[in-house]
Amino acid sequence: MRTITARGSAPDPAPRTPEGLDSSPSHELIPERDRTAPAPDRARRLWDRAPHLLAAGLFLAYAVVSVSRYRRLETRSWDLGIFEQAVRAYAHLQVPVADLKGPGANILGDHFSPVTALLAPAYRLFPSPVTLLVAQALLVAVSAVPVTRAATRLLGRGSGLAVGVAYGLSWGVQRAVDFDFHEICFALPLIAFSLEALLRQRWRAALLWALPLVLVKEDLGVTLAAIAVVVAVRCRRTDPKALRYALGVAAFGALATLVTLTLVIPACNSVGAYDYWDKVGDAGGAGVLDGAGTKLSTLAWLLIPTSGLLALRSPLLLVALPTLGWRFLSGDDHYWGTDWHYSAVLMPVVLLAFADAVAAARRDRRPWLRRYADRLPACAAAAALALTTSLPLAGLTESWTYGKSEQVTAVERLLDRVPDGATVEANIGPISRLTSRARVFWVGAADPVVPQYVALDVRSGWTKDPVAYAGKLHPGVRYVAEDVAYGYVLLRRE
Repeated sequence: MRTITARGSAPDPAPRTPEGLDSSPSHELIPERDRTAPAPDRARRLWDRAPHLLAAGLFLAYAVVSVSRYRRLETRSWDLGIFEQAVRAYAHLQVPVADLKGPGANILGDHFSPVTALLAPAYRLFPSPVTLLVAQALLVAVSAVPVTRAATRLLGRGSGLAVGVAYGLSWGVQRAVDFDFHEICFALPLIAFSLEALLRQRWRAALLWALPLVLVKEDLGVTLAAIAVVVAVRCRRTDPKALRYALGVAAFGALATLVTLTLVIPACNSVGAYDYWDKVGDAGGAGVLDGAGTKLSTLAWLLIPTSGLLALRSPLLLVALPTLGWRFLSGDDHYWGTDWHYSAVLMPVVLLAFADAVAAARRDRRPWLRRYADRLPACAAAAALALTTSLPLAGLTESWTYGKSEQVTAVERLLDRVPDGATVEANIGPISRLTSRARVFWVGAADPVVPQYVALDVRSGWTKDPVAYAGKLHPGVRYVAEDVAYGYVLLRRE
C-alpha cells in the first residue's frame, strides 16, 4: 500500500503497521472513503428499483385480494365466467364463444376485445379462472412502473414514488382489481407506457404503445385518438414528421372505433347490431342529466384526492375525455359511480397529468402555487393510504381474507357433482366454479338448449321452490334436486 504524502515530502520507506496486524495485503487498511462508498451506490440502486419493487408489492396485494375473493365464493358478476369461456375457446384454437351471453354467442359480437387471446397459452397450462385473476393483477401492477418512473423523472425520487403509491392504491385501480376480471386490465399498462413516452418526448414510442388499445375494447380507439392529439399538440413546433404520424394515428383511432362499432361487432353479433347503443343518452327513460349529482361526485373523486385538482393544468388530462364522455352521456346508472371497473383506465391518465402539472407549477412565478405543488405528491399518497382503509386492499389486514369456510367447501363439493363437459344453467354464484370444465349458460337464457343440470344460488330467497322454477324455464322437462348446501341447489334433469 502506497502512502500518500504532501507535495514535496518524501514517502515513508516502510508504511507503519498497526499493532496486531501483519503487513500482508490481506490486512491492509481500507481508507475510510472506500469503506463507506458502496452505501450511496446501494441506496441509489434501491431508488432506481423503486418502481419495480412497488409494482411487485402491488402485484402480490392485488392477487391476494382477487384470488381470496374467488376462494371465498364471492364472485360479484358473471363477467369472470364470460371471459373464461372466451379465453378457454382461444386456448383450444376455437371461435371465442361465450355461452353465458347466449348459446353459441361470439364474444366479439358483444365487446371487441381480441387482446384477451394473449391469455390463452397461460390458460392452456393452468385452466382455471384463477389464471385470469392473477394475469389481471400482474398487468395492473406493471402499469405502476411507467407511472412511478415518469413521475420520478419529473419530480424527483421522493415525490415520484409518492405519485406511484397514489396510483397503485387509487380507488379506481382497487375497484377494478376487486371486480373479478375485465379486459381493461390490458389498457392500463398500454396507456401508462404511452404517456410515459409522451412525457419524455418520445413521440413515436408514445403512439406505438397506444396503438394496441383498439384491440382492448371498442371505445378505446377514441382514447388512442386523444393520445395522438396530445402528442400532436406537444410536438407541433419541434418535430413536423412526428406531427404527421400523430395526426395519422388520431384519424386511425377514430376510424377504428367507427368500423368496429358499425361493421365488426355487428358481423359477429347474432342480431347484426351493437347491443349497447341504448346505453348512451336516454336509457330506459333515464335522461343524460339524470344522476347529475352522482356524476359530478365521481368527477370530484377522480380529481381531488388524486391530484388536488392540479391535474386540470395538464393537457394530458384530455386523454380522459373519451371515457368520461361516454360514461357521463349514459343514462345507465351502472356507469356513473365509483364502483366496478369503469374508472380504472382514467387513473394512469389523471396521475401522470398530475405529475406533469406539478412539474410545471414548481417553475411558476407564484410562490403559493410552487409551495402547493411541492406538497401535493405526498398529500396524494397520504390520501390514497387513508382511503384504502375503506377499499378492497384493507382486507389484507383481516384474517378472514385468507380463509375458506366449511360452507364454501360444502358448496364446492356440491358443484363437483356436475360431470366434466355437462351442460349447466347457473346464476352468478356457481358460474365461476363450472366454466373451466362444463358448458355453462345463464339461467333462463339457454333456449333452445335444455341443460342437464341447473345450479342456483338461492340464499337471498328469490325463489322458494327451485324445482318448480326449473320446470317453468323448461316446460315438459322434469328436474329433481341432486344436492343442497348452504343456500345452493343443484338440480338434475331426469
